[in-house]
Amino acid sequence: METTIPEKKSSFATEPIGKLIVRFAIPSVIALLVNSLYNIVDQIFIGWGVGYLGNGATNIVFPITIIALALSMMIGNGGAAYLSLKLGEGEAKAAQKGVGNAITLSVVVSIILAIVFIIFIDPLLTLFGATEILRPYALDYGYIIGAGLPFMMISAAINSMIRADGSPKYAMFSMVIGAILNVILDPVLIFVFHMGMQGAAIATVIGQVASFVVSVVYLPRFKTIRLSASAFRLNIRTCGSIATFGLSSFITQFAITIVMALTNNLLATYILLLADISLHAGVAAPKAVLVP
Repeated sequence: METTIPEKKSSFATEPIGKLIVRFAIPSVIALLVNSLYNIVDQIFIGWGVGYLGNGATNIVFPITIIALALSMMIGNGGAAYLSLKLGEGEAKAAQKGVGNAITLSVVVSIILAIVFIIFIDPLLTLFGATEILRPYALDYGYIIGAGLPFMMISAAINSMIRADGSPKYAMFSMVIGAILNVILDPVLIFVFHMGMQGAAIATVIGQVASFVVSVVYLPRFKTIRLSASAFRLNIRTCGSIATFGLSSFITQFAITIVMALTNNLLATYILLLADISLHAGVAAPKAVLVP
């Protein structure tokens, strides 16, 4: 059994539970609140600058980002659980390997997912409920979002392990900086440079790149382990343990994708039906439902 003592003992092993709950819960709540607000503000800017078709297009593309988030949470939360478990067992070398494998796995999976999404973007948008009138907007937005998926996934995975390392404030900062940058750039690219959906997507990706950079900068600063080059070499057993620990997170997030895809398709079907009925009855249908 590996018994190498880590550089610094995890705060989970030394601090009172009540103090830990406050210390970790507050930054997490703040980060989630800021991200929720930024998503709302993002939609407001798109609605003002592009219109309701832009809002509809983002809802069509959103399921792929949820799938990406589900995979990154499976890897990140699984890596965080593996890190905590191995540190608790006194196996610092194994903990180091778990974090390194989780990072490498997130890189590989994110690149594969981005390539698959960009190649098969058209049928995937159809699967997620795209209509012909929404498709051009969704394509403009989706290609750029797809190219940025690796930055989003890697930063999200590392973020979970940063929190498990005992740095919840840093994890909060890495999430919040991207959200703030997105909110600042949205009106600039949409209204000043008149870039429409592409501007909104670029603003989102730039925010994700900022979060990615902040997260990567933390890697040499881990408190409980020291990452070496060998830790990033994939090991099937370690990757299997990480995936097992993070499976529940994946299922929870992936379920949202199924709900969104079904809802989008139902809305598209019944809006088309409403438009058809209105036209046959000689009643003018609302502009919003007159879709091809």
